[in-house]
Amino acid sequence: MSKLLESYVAGRWYSAPDQGTPLLSATDGHEVARISSTGLDLAEMVTHAREVGGPALAELTFHERALALKAVALTLMAGKAEFYALSTATGATTRDSAVDIDGGIGTLLSYASKARRELPNDTVHLDGEPEVLGKKGTFLGQHLYTSRRGVAVQINAFNFPVWGFLEKLAPAFIAGVPSIVKPASQTAYLTELVFRRIIESGLLPEGSVQLLCGSARGLLDHLGGQDSVAFTGSADTAATLRAHPNVVGAGVHFTAEADSLNASILGVDAVPGTDEFDLYVKQLVAEMTVKAGQKCTAIRRAFVPTALVDDVVAAVGERLGRVVVGDPAAEGVTMGALASLEQRDEVLKSLRGLQKSARIVVGDPDDFEVVGADRRTGAFLPPILLRCDDKDAVEPHEIEAFGPVSTVIGYDSTDEVIELVARGKGSLVASLVTRDPGLARKIVLGVAPFHGRILVLDREDAKESTGHGSPLPVLVHGGPGRAGGGEELGGIRGVLHHMQRTAIQGTPDVLTAIGNRWVAGAQRFDDGVHPFRKNLAQLRIGDTVVGGPRQVTRADIDHFAEFTGDTFYAHTDPEAAAANPLFGGIVAHGYLVVSLAAGLFVEPNPGPVLANFGVDGLRFLTPVKADDSLTVTLTAKQITPRSSADYGEVRWDAVVTNQNGAAVATYDVLTLVAKGDAETGAAR
Repeated sequence: MSKLLESYVAGRWYSAPDQGTPLLSATDGHEVARISSTGLDLAEMVTHAREVGGPALAELTFHERALALKAVALTLMAGKAEFYALSTATGATTRDSAVDIDGGIGTLLSYASKARRELPNDTVHLDGEPEVLGKKGTFLGQHLYTSRRGVAVQINAFNFPVWGFLEKLAPAFIAGVPSIVKPASQTAYLTELVFRRIIESGLLPEGSVQLLCGSARGLLDHLGGQDSVAFTGSADTAATLRAHPNVVGAGVHFTAEADSLNASILGVDAVPGTDEFDLYVKQLVAEMTVKAGQKCTAIRRAFVPTALVDDVVAAVGERLGRVVVGDPAAEGVTMGALASLEQRDEVLKSLRGLQKSARIVVGDPDDFEVVGADRRTGAFLPPILLRCDDKDAVEPHEIEAFGPVSTVIGYDSTDEVIELVARGKGSLVASLVTRDPGLARKIVLGVAPFHGRILVLDREDAKESTGHGSPLPVLVHGGPGRAGGGEELGGIRGVLHHMQRTAIQGTPDVLTAIGNRWVAGAQRFDDGVHPFRKNLAQLRIGDTVVGGPRQVTRADIDHFAEFTGDTFYAHTDPEAAAANPLFGGIVAHGYLVVSLAAGLFVEPNPGPVLANFGVDGLRFLTPVKADDSLTVTLTAKQITPRSSADYGEVRWDAVVTNQNGAAVATYDVLTLVAKGDAETGAAR
């Protein structure tokens, strides 16, 4: 008997007491492993996640979690050869395995990078600026995100046993929420291998990740309002889970990625002989053959101007004729098997449904060659292209054949193709191939309400484009309606999905303490030491320096205009400036005001401040005229140490006022400041 896959539960590997269900190779039908979750204590898994994994993650900042993910990714990358070797049993070619394995590892690296760039080195993330709730500024509101105190249950599909679980794990882990990973049984042996290597690395806190191999029946019974479920699979199963009493009544957060009849549209300008026509054909063939069409983002409906249908069918047929189906390990094979014989039979069943209104124009499911394998034991199909000439047919917009199958459908106008695409009732992705920006705008805005992502492809972006079927960590992956209504990935949006947004009301001092970001009206500190003389360990939020006053003369304004070349009339033409209702006379350049302010707050000697790397939120509020006097107040607003560097980022609140106390400019100054010792001040 082959190996029985183990689950990882409450800090230990668990092996079921029975023999389990055989999992067969998609290529030759040999037994790869067995799977069973008999006797698994699901309540223990959930409790362990909440009581051990959650608190362990809560002790880490966003940056610390990100660095842990990066270390895991590098470990997996170094040992990926064994993942590739096992992946062939799923029917995957080397190209398919790269999409799954390298794609999953790349997602971890992407999230590790974005979290360190866009989130604070803290456990709390502030959402926007404070809202002033009272006239005197003593009562404010601030939205913030905190980690939920539950578990993220991730139920994955068979087609991406590595990427599928890593793309869900990454944002949940960054958010500080422990995960229970439930892979689809058909390809769980690959997930289990990758997961085992993660546990062996010891890089993640105990309880932050657990693995459930086998049935998860009853798992949702143990979940509540702090927990979430992310499901990828069929719409029918998603509907069943969505109706679970704990989802309906107890507030379990549920998202699904389900069926998706993704569309690709050929623009009327992309006629044969153009680069765009060739791009369309090449992309359609790739989406039909990568992973043997077993991608939730694959093109199922190919919309083509009616006059070009014959040309597209001929061009696609010629390319598909070069596809070699067979054992992924055999030389020359370009498309492997479907994940299982059962999956192949499901595709054939869907194909028969599609043939009620469409006819096969390329490929024959009953007569095709297989290289290096036996059609009787392997889950093989050839790529199959159908053509539907019936504009009123429902099958192409209702039936998804989850394999190397696509249907070409003609259209006669822009409005018609928009309406036809919408019949899919919501999809993960659509693509449009055109060089016409006006056409692109009309079609994109027409179909956007029904899609999570839209690719507009032409000769200019083709070399850099990752293609129709490639979800990216930085962009939303999900879709409305039929596609499930969820949004996975999307950069930091995916992280915030696992967190609770709360509106906090209080005084400026309270909001400053809670959010670790200085709020206008909160206490300032001036101990006589210029804040620029303090290293990161010595600096406090609220440390302040006041500089000025400095009178702005007409000579200053004239010199700045001549020196910079900025001779806008408001700074150089008294008559024209006087006629402007906003100025009423010559005014100082806004950038002169900022430059003078820098001279007022800067401490010029070498010290902990290493560099100024930008200004955020600059606003000019009141015109500055000749002989006005400027004063600047600079306050340490937010301090973010960098875990992997000897310095950190400091955000300073800058307010420039005139002699009447009116604010003339507000902005944030961004600096890099050396770390150091709080007592001695020595930098390091």
